[in-house]
Amino acid sequence: MIANLFPAASFAISFLLLFGSAEWLYHHLKVKAELSRKYVHFTTGLISLLFPCFLSSHWMVLLLCGSFFFLLLASLKWNLLPSINGVDRVTRGSLLYPLVVYACFLLYQQYDLFLFFYIPILILAISDPIAALVGKKWPKFPYSTFGHTKTASGSFGFFSSAFIICMLGLLFSGQTEIATIILIATTVAFASTLAEALSHKGYDNLTIPCCVSGLLIFFKAINFIS
Repeated sequence: MIANLFPAASFAISFLLLFGSAEWLYHHLKVKAELSRKYVHFTTGLISLLFPCFLSSHWMVLLLCGSFFFLLLASLKWNLLPSINGVDRVTRGSLLYPLVVYACFLLYQQYDLFLFFYIPILILAISDPIAALVGKKWPKFPYSTFGHTKTASGSFGFFSSAFIICMLGLLFSGQTEIATIILIATTVAFASTLAEALSHKGYDNLTIPCCVSGLLIFFKAINFIS
C-alpha cells in the first residue's frame, strides 16, 4: 500500500488542478457552467483510466474517491466550485461520480479484467457528454421522459459512441468472436442509452455504469466474455 502513496498523491494533485482550471475557465474566460462541468466530467474520466495502471490497492482508490466525494459535498453545502455546481438545475451527478469510479475499480479487481473498469468509465466520461453536446447542437426529434426533454439526436450520439467504445474495449481485451463482440456492444450501447434517456438530476452518472457493468457481468457469467 505504501507503494501507492506517490501515485495517489499525484492523482489527487491532478484532480485539484483540474478543478482549479475549471474555475479559471468559468471566472476568467466566462465559460458557461454547463461546459466547464462537462470538461471536468470528461477529464475526470480520462484521469481515472490510469488508476489500474498505477494503483494496486483498492483502499487507496477509496481514499481518493472518498476525499473528493466529501470535497464536492462541501462545495454544494457552501456554494463553492460554481464551474461544477453553477448549473440551472438540480443535479447530484458530481457526488455520484467518485463513488462509481471506486465501484468499477472493485469490479475490475474482482474479475481481473480491465474491461470491467474501462468500458463503464469510458462510456460515462465520453458518451454522456456527447449526448448532451449533440442534443444541444442538433436538437432533432425531442421527446420527454418523466417531464424532462431529451432528443433523439443526442441519444443517437450516445448510442454510437457507446457502441464504438464497447467494441474497441472488447477487441483490445482479447475477445475474438466478432459476432459475440457485436452482440455485446449493441446490447450494452442500447441499454446504457436507455438508462441515460430515463435518468435525470445527474443520476445517469449512476445508472449508466451500473447498467454497463451489470451487462458485462451477465455476459461474463454465460461465457460470452473470456
